[in-house]
Amino acid sequence: MKAFIIKKYSKKEKLQLTEVAEPIVKGNEVLVQIHAAGVNLLDSMIKRGDFKLFLPYKTPLINGHDMAGTVVKVGLAVKNFKIGDEVYSRVGDYRIGTFAEFISVNVSDLSLKPKNLTMEEAASIPLVGLTSWQALVEIGKLKKGQKVFIQAGSGGVGTFAIQLAKYLGAFVATTTSTTNIDLVKSLGADLVVDYKKEDFETKLKDYDLVLHSNRDPKILEKSLRILKSGGQLISLVGPPTPEFADALGLSWPLKLVINLLSFSARKKAKKQNVSFKFLFMKAEGKQLEQITQLIESGVIKPVIDKVFPFEQTNDAMAYVESGRTKGKVVIKVK
Repeated sequence: MKAFIIKKYSKKEKLQLTEVAEPIVKGNEVLVQIHAAGVNLLDSMIKRGDFKLFLPYKTPLINGHDMAGTVVKVGLAVKNFKIGDEVYSRVGDYRIGTFAEFISVNVSDLSLKPKNLTMEEAASIPLVGLTSWQALVEIGKLKKGQKVFIQAGSGGVGTFAIQLAKYLGAFVATTTSTTNIDLVKSLGADLVVDYKKEDFETKLKDYDLVLHSNRDPKILEKSLRILKSGGQLISLVGPPTPEFADALGLSWPLKLVINLLSFSARKKAKKQNVSFKFLFMKAEGKQLEQITQLIESGVIKPVIDKVFPFEQTNDAMAYVESGRTKGKVVIKVK
């Protein structure tokens, strides 16, 4: 089969299109013929080796985390999926490889795709959907009437998280550029800050939760200050925390490094009497099933910027890295 591989960790080297063997299906896995694959910043970060400290992939490897496709083979232990099922997934860590024609997926990471979405639309959902769900529902426990600040509202996670937060009954503030104000308002944002013209710290106060996705340390400090006492900031970009290191079962030297990395952020949060948490989202088929229900009921709609042909996967990666996307970028594989 054809696949785009990371030959070695590199900031400059592109993915290489090559022929590789079709995956072997184990007892609790299904083989999926991929129709479409979502493209995420995480794919670029894996390619660069940003996470090799605690996600040490061996190269060469096939890149890609999101996909939608059709089940073509099932393992002997599989009972809840059959050949012909249309499915989607954010595949598990150490099992990535959606920039390819086929992939073997553990059934615990899989869900039937929403019936009302195309393959391209479905492929845009898993990573951003699960990230939003785990931040707002699982960790944040966002409740009706609470105030949430979702940074970068027109991005992949932002466009999904705004819709989910509104469904949960929250008041939603977000940042975006002038050209995307109408988009984020159409998704449900109650208060929109044009980051090119305004400082969000002067507009926002006493928020219950911040979904943080900006690497600028100054933005992190401002985000902590707009929280009310007892509020929480959930960061998608780090620095990672000791709790994260414990969850991954890292060695004590790595735990020490991670403790030092996040010490300043945790100290500033404690001074404000708020909490700082790091989310490195996990694959979870059961949560994806709940997201499917919201999509099929019309609560959440996918937002897709561009669909690239499979051969232009590197162009799709470069476009996502530019930071100019409105919603998600998808690769049409089949």
